[in-house]
Amino acid sequence: MPWLATAKDWARRIKRDVIALWIAAHDVRTPVLAKILAAIVAAYALSPLDLIPDFIPVLGYLDDLIIVPLGIILAVRLIPAPLMMEFRAAALLREQRPVSRAGLAIVIAIWIAAFAYLVSRFGSLSFGG
Repeated sequence: MPWLATAKDWARRIKRDVIALWIAAHDVRTPVLAKILAAIVAAYALSPLDLIPDFIPVLGYLDDLIIVPLGIILAVRLIPAPLMMEFRAAALLREQRPVSRAGLAIVIAIWIAAFAYLVSRFGSLSFGG
């Protein structure tokens, strides 16, 4: 099935580019705006938790299929092509995928803020007789 091979290739490129963006975020030659966006995209993509958990129908995969790839595309466009080629080559040489503790902390902070908002907004409602 040719579509399956295409999907697997796309997934490999996404993984490679996430690691390349992580490398770009730590490289002094990366322009500041590109470095900031690369750091945000890589931190989120490498976080062990998703903002929207995958078990939530449709929305759970929205970040994996749309938000992360769009962030990657935008960040890659902000990085000069020769640098991005170098970062991609370095990403291919890495044996293990980095894990983003910053991304994890951001996701947890957003969850806590959303929970606190919901409790403050709807916590005083009574649902009983």
